[in-house]
Amino acid sequence: MTKRILIIDDEPDIREATQVCLEIAKGWEVLTAGSSSEGLAKAVTEQPDAVLLDVMMPDMDGLMTFEQMQANPATRHIPVILLTAKAQPADQRRYTQLEVAAVITKPYDPLTLADQIAEILD
Repeated sequence: MTKRILIIDDEPDIREATQVCLEIAKGWEVLTAGSSSEGLAKAVTEQPDAVLLDVMMPDMDGLMTFEQMQANPATRHIPVILLTAKAQPADQRRYTQLEVAAVITKPYDPLTLADQIAEILD
């Protein structure tokens, strides 16, 4: 089954590399957003099967974006996977308190990312 994945990340290189990996490895439809506000809008209108959400972004970080998704009945049901370079024990404890589907630490292996995501979602 083809999944629709929304990547919300402010870094164009990461968005593009991740998109290519998911499209080639799984044939998934990948949508991208370069900011939290763009990502929130796309999540509402596109209703993806999952969101890959960068934690560290300007303006509104990924955790605030996740809170807004949880507060909106139109996006509350969408699984969110955090992508983060912040992997200190205190950060990890904070993430486990959230109702995210998973946390994937950057840098991640692009060759195994699609399988990781498929395992999380299935």
